[in-house]
Formats: sequence, structure tokens, C-alpha cells
Amino acid sequence: MHVRRTRLEGVLLFVPEPHRDDRGLFTRTFDARLAAEHGLDPNSFVQDSQSRSRQGTIRGMHGRSGRGEAKLVRCARGAILDVLVDARPGSPTFGEHLSTRLDDESFHTLYVPPGLLHGFQALTEQTDVCYRIDREHDPAEDLAVRYDDPDLKIDWPLPVSAISARDMSAGSWAELRERLSR
Repeated sequence: MHVRRTRLEGVLLFVPEPHRDDRGLFTRTFDARLAAEHGLDPNSFVQDSQSRSRQGTIRGMHGRSGRGEAKLVRCARGAILDVLVDARPGSPTFGEHLSTRLDDESFHTLYVPPGLLHGFQALTEQTDVCYRIDREHDPAEDLAVRYDDPDLKIDWPLPVSAISARDMSAGSWAELRERLSR
């Protein structure tokens, strides 16, 4: 397994090297030593969660206020387009977004540091996404921006087949940007 840095500060992509043979494959999906070598505290992750979505579903764009939320995200079944938006006001990439394909062939894991918005679109009929999160969820700290915000210009590859009422009613990037600058 090796680690790639991305153009968004602090965002890392963990790239395993699956062993494939006539039985199938075996791969590591997490390595505490390697995570620590790249500045992450493996013991800080306190919750594992999983979502299942059908093709075209969008979940996001979500974040946390306060001290934020770090997470490791991987696609255990199917494929997603995973999207991050830098919502850290002092960051040189504030307001920029990064799209990464995560799937059950490459087994890449994306490290999302605190202060970013996260969302994804399911690219396959059944998609399972696993999250390892560094803090318990507090609904009072939820942040959300609409997936189709015109200022963010996120290029979702498929028509939207499903999205929650909460995500449809999320505010704009301009509103969140103003709130974060106070």
C-alpha cells in the first residue's frame, strides 16, 4: 500500500496493492502504521458506518462545524464519484472541489480531513460505501450545501435518481461561505 497526496491540502489517497489469483483477491484496506507515517492518528477513529445506494443516488454535500470531522471513505461494493469541497476559510484551496472515483476494483481509500464537505454519486446499481469517522455525529453541527450549487459547478456524471429531502433543501455555497467567514 502506498499513499498519494492530492491537490487539496491534507487530502490523502491510500492505494492498496491487491493480490489477485484464481481464487479472487486479497487486499489491505487500512494500515495503521502507514496512516501514522502520514500524520493521522489511527486510534482517533471512533465510528464505522456504511451506506447502500442505488445507481444515480447522490448523498451530500455534508460537513461538520466546530472542529469538523475527519473520515476515511472507501467503496466496498460498486463504484462512486466521491466529491470533496474545501470549506476551510484559511486554506489556499478554499472553495475548490476534488472528484475521485472510488470502487471495488482498486480499493482506494480517501482520507478527508476536518473542514471539507463530502458527497458522492453511486455509479453502479448497488453501491456500498464505508466510512471510518473520528467523532460521534452531532446533528447540531451539520453543514450542507446543495449538490448542484451553481458556484461549485460539480460535474455529476449521471442523472440524479434519488436524493434526500434534506439534501434537496440544503443551502448555497455562497451562504455557507459567508457563515464561515464570520
